[in-house]
Amino acid sequence: MEENSLNVYGEQLRSCSVNPLTGFFRDGCCNTSFEDTGIHTVCIQATEEFLHYSKAVGNDLSTPVPQYNFPGLKPGDHWCLCAGRWVEAYQAGAAPKVYLEATHEETLAIIPLNLLEKFKA
Repeated sequence: MEENSLNVYGEQLRSCSVNPLTGFFRDGCCNTSFEDTGIHTVCIQATEEFLHYSKAVGNDLSTPVPQYNFPGLKPGDHWCLCAGRWVEAYQAGAAPKVYLEATHEETLAIIPLNLLEKFKA
């Protein structure tokens, strides 16, 4: 984890998940950089509703993909989600809960803090 990475509260970014291992850099944190064009910065708790929604819009997060060492998500798992995908799920009524202490501050460029707080896990 980048020691200088901050969460949406301006505090040190906490780990999102190591089982399954998440993050753009697969470091367990929702760190980001210029290479992360998807902005994988929102630490969520997956729900059945969200996983069905995500699969229906072409981002199947529940099916294992062994060649990429991806076990597939199940309800209750934590995951670094793309900020734009979270907004889409919110607009569809399927937004998952968010762990704000593990959500990167860059998320605030896309999602206002007051909206994220309504989904605080």
